[in-house]
Amino acid sequence: MSTEPVKTAYLDSATPVVRTSARRVDRYLAQRYAGRSTGYAILIGLTVLSIFPLVWMVLTSLRERHSVFGGPLFPERFTLDAYQFMFNEFHIVDYFGNSILVTAVTVFAVVTLATLTGYAFAHLEFWGKEIIFLFLLGTLMVPPTVLLLPLFLQLRDFGLIDKQLGLILAYIGGGLAFSVFLMRSFFKTLPTELIDAGRVDGASEFGIFWRIMLPLARPGIATVLIFQFSGTWNEFIYAATLIHTPEMRNLQPAIFSMVGRYSTNWPALTAALTLSVLPIIVVYIFMQRQFVAGLTAGAVKQ
Repeated sequence: MSTEPVKTAYLDSATPVVRTSARRVDRYLAQRYAGRSTGYAILIGLTVLSIFPLVWMVLTSLRERHSVFGGPLFPERFTLDAYQFMFNEFHIVDYFGNSILVTAVTVFAVVTLATLTGYAFAHLEFWGKEIIFLFLLGTLMVPPTVLLLPLFLQLRDFGLIDKQLGLILAYIGGGLAFSVFLMRSFFKTLPTELIDAGRVDGASEFGIFWRIMLPLARPGIATVLIFQFSGTWNEFIYAATLIHTPEMRNLQPAIFSMVGRYSTNWPALTAALTLSVLPIIVVYIFMQRQFVAGLTAGAVKQ
């Protein structure tokens, strides 16, 4: 008995099902492609919006002063007069030195103290640990501008107004709480078995921290370093309030002094802003891998 009629009938009955499944797959792929295309278009648009102010700032610093608002986006004639003015007349190198000194000391102190304190809150047991940590978190809810007047009066009593040491202490106190919170959260993600093994081997608590946990905490340290560096480098209110001598100003208050009441040298101002952004970009480029690892630490449960 031949089976050809049976096979032909089976294929004929199965063809609509196959065609329906194929249409569903095509529709699913089309929807997925449309969703991805829409997502990419939104991301590209947001990227352009984010980059445009930076591009405008750089282009403005390279154009002639009379063509800032009347000329096209891309200057017809590029010039470095604004940068020559910044180095020769404005002496921006001096203000850079002040900012580098204050930022370097602040970042070093905050990273050191936050790393030690974060490890203690994460893996050591002592009286009142939770209460102290909650009190520390409570300080994050106080706006920095609210503390400006009492901080000014306190530094004045200690004779630290118009001194870089007073500004450094203010920055350390303002950035330590958030940095401790980050480092404690990061140390919580590290395996406690390593600490137990170190204690069994007879290592001291500081030896465990220095030899075992600190090398593993590099992503968290990089995260704290970048946050603290950018926050200290770009800070304006404290620097403008606590430092009065023009020669001791940080970079941001010095740049703000270029804004005139009736007229402003926009190419020179944007040139100063362009130069002030470069250190942050350089720090992030060198530490971006550790920074991303620190932000994603603990996102996946081990």
